[in-house]
Amino acid sequence: MVSTAVSVAGWVAAGLAGALAVNVRRAYGDRMEAVARACHELRGPLTAARLGLATPAGQERPSPGRLRAIDTELGRAALALDDLSGAGGGAQRLWRLDRVDVRELVADCAEAWRAAASAAGSAISVGGSGAETSVGGGGAEAAVWGDRLRLAQAIGNLIANAVEHGRDLVEVEVVVGVGTVRVAVADRGPGLPATVAELRRRPRRGRGARGRGLAIAAEVAEAHGGSLVSAPAQHGARLVMELPAALPGQDSAG
Repeated sequence: MVSTAVSVAGWVAAGLAGALAVNVRRAYGDRMEAVARACHELRGPLTAARLGLATPAGQERPSPGRLRAIDTELGRAALALDDLSGAGGGAQRLWRLDRVDVRELVADCAEAWRAAASAAGSAISVGGSGAETSVGGGGAEAAVWGDRLRLAQAIGNLIANAVEHGRDLVEVEVVVGVGTVRVAVADRGPGLPATVAELRRRPRRGRGARGRGLAIAAEVAEAHGGSLVSAPAQHGARLVMELPAALPGQDSAG
């Protein structure tokens, strides 16, 4: 009887130890992923800021638009440190909600990454031609309620991915639909190697960091009530972030 009880107690202890080991391993993996995300979110903005501060020959200082764009990138870097310290709670946590002009934010993000794109032998085009773009670009308001720095995280990651993995030209469009604002980022590279959902899972499974930027962008979009999807493209990859539009005259997120 006593030996049976001891045996059962041993099995219970072993089971508890195994469960504890699994939980510790999971917690360690989550922490390492948080560190990897912070490094990713620090490296990109700091690289963009460093290259953006370099002035062309004959120009004394960066333009006001470039400085504003760099300030946004440095804000993203500070946000990454807050997230790592646990103050931010991850990319899903929205610090504050403001009425954000998406066209202005896209212009700032594109400007911040223009120097990095040039160094990679590429260029960034904002707007472009086409009926869909002309509908969205003909003066219709492109405003959303959101956290400006979080949205800059998402857009910056989409542009950075396109610069890194694309070729020649990165095209960024803002399209206003019925109740929606969409940001589309297209490149001329080899295209996505897997679906957005699969690429989002890869970093956590230790299979590379390419999906980390997409995961952050997708989480930010979802935190704002939107989504990130891969759209059909004649060449390369085309990613579309869709967000709920702010209503005309609306003065609060509610």
